[in-house]
Amino acid sequence: MQHSTKDELEKALKALLLKKPLDKITITDLTNHCGISRMAFYYHFKDIYDLVEWACLEDAKKALNNRKTKETWQEGFLDIFEAVYENKPFIMNAYHVIKREQIENFLYACTFDLLLNVVEQQSQDKYITTENKIFIAQFYKYGFVGLMLDWIKNGMQDDYHLIVEKLAIDQM
Repeated sequence: MQHSTKDELEKALKALLLKKPLDKITITDLTNHCGISRMAFYYHFKDIYDLVEWACLEDAKKALNNRKTKETWQEGFLDIFEAVYENKPFIMNAYHVIKREQIENFLYACTFDLLLNVVEQQSQDKYITTENKIFIAQFYKYGFVGLMLDWIKNGMQDDYHLIVEKLAIDQM
């Protein structure tokens, strides 16, 4: 039941974002939309930004769903781009209201494990220290997150399929 309340609040937030910007949405708007009490909201989230962060993490988990191998990393990145694009009103509002550092940290957390798994696979036949594997994964993490944030900042106008194709991480 708890998770469904959170899911309902996420749906309400995304629906309300089609009508008004994030900074104009209130807890009352969300709870009225869901038919729950304010206390129910505060049981799950400390504020609207906490809900936004949770919703972003949930969307990223769904997008990456077991796509953490050399063969599937591109699908994982495509799915992240697709999830962001499908939630454009939500993401654009979040991008303009949430601190860039928070967005970066969220995206770093989403991509690091995926990239580290790819680096592990690519380096199986080579002697590369764990420290260097982490360094390589971090390098690509920063690159991916930078590309993603530029894409969002520019209104998501470029074809994200081409962006992922250009990454060609499997040739490192």
